[in-house]
Amino acid sequence: MGQTTETRFLLAGLTIGESPRWHEGRLWLSDWGTQEIIAVDLEGNSELMLRVPTTIPISIDWLPDGRLLVVSGPEARLLRREPDGSLVTHADLSGLTSGLNEIVVDHRGNAYVNGGSFDFATGAGAESGVVALVRPDGSVRQVADNIAFGNGMAITEDGSTLIVAESWARRLSAFDIAADGSLSNRRVWADLGDAPPDGICMDTEGAVWFADVPNKRCVRVREGGEVLQTIELDRGAFACMLGGPDGHCLYSRPSGLVWRTWLTRRERVYSSSQVRLRRTQVGHRY
Repeated sequence: MGQTTETRFLLAGLTIGESPRWHEGRLWLSDWGTQEIIAVDLEGNSELMLRVPTTIPISIDWLPDGRLLVVSGPEARLLRREPDGSLVTHADLSGLTSGLNEIVVDHRGNAYVNGGSFDFATGAGAESGVVALVRPDGSVRQVADNIAFGNGMAITEDGSTLIVAESWARRLSAFDIAADGSLSNRRVWADLGDAPPDGICMDTEGAVWFADVPNKRCVRVREGGEVLQTIELDRGAFACMLGGPDGHCLYSRPSGLVWRTWLTRRERVYSSSQVRLRRTQVGHRY
C-alpha cells in the first residue's frame, strides 16, 4: 500500500459499525444492527467472525490469551468466546449499572468497562457513569464514578494510566492504575473545548486520536489539549483506530443519520455505516 494521505473507503453497507480494533492483521468491528462481529483486511475483504445473540454487541477487546470479549450493553453482561467458538458469560455487571458501553483490556487481563443510566432525550443521568474493573476470574468491582457519559478508553503503553473519553463533559480524563487494578488520581488529560469525544485510540508518541460526531472529524491531541492534527470528514465519526501492517493507518467509522437516531432512541432505524482509511505520520503502539 502506498503512502497516500488521501482518505479511501474500506468497507460500506454496515448498519451501525462500532468499536473498531486492529487484531491479527485485520480491522475487527461490531455491527450493532446485525449483531455481528466482522473482520476486514486492507483490500476490503470482510469475514463474519461471530454472531452475538444479544440486543447490541456494543464493543470488543481481547484477553491476553486471545479469547474475545464482547460487551452486551443493554444486558450489562460481558461475554467471552471460548476456543470452541461458544459464548459464555465472563461477568455480570447488572448490579453496577443498567447499561454498558466501552471496554479496554490491559496486559494482565483486567478489563475496564464503562456504562451508566443515561437518558439521551432529556440529558438525565449525565454523570451517572461508572468504570468497572473485571478481573480475569470474572470478579467485578466499581473503580470510578461520576463519569459524564463514558465513551472510548485507552491504556498507556506502560500500563500505568487509563484514559476515558467523557462525551458530555467534552474532555479526556486520566486515572492512575494500581497493581491491583484500582484507579486513583483522577485528572483532566485534555479539555476538548466544543468537541464531545466518542471512540479513541493512542499512538506511539502517547497522543490520542478521538472521533468527533457533531463536528465531523477525527482529531489528534496531546496531554494538555494541544491539537496536533485534524482530519475533516463529510459526516460524523463515531470511532477511530490505528492499525495496518506498519501501524500508520487510521480507520474512521463515519455514519450519516445514526447520531440523531441514537439520541432520540428510535428503535431499529439505521443508516448505512462505513469504514474509511487514511495514512498517518505516527503509528499505533502494538
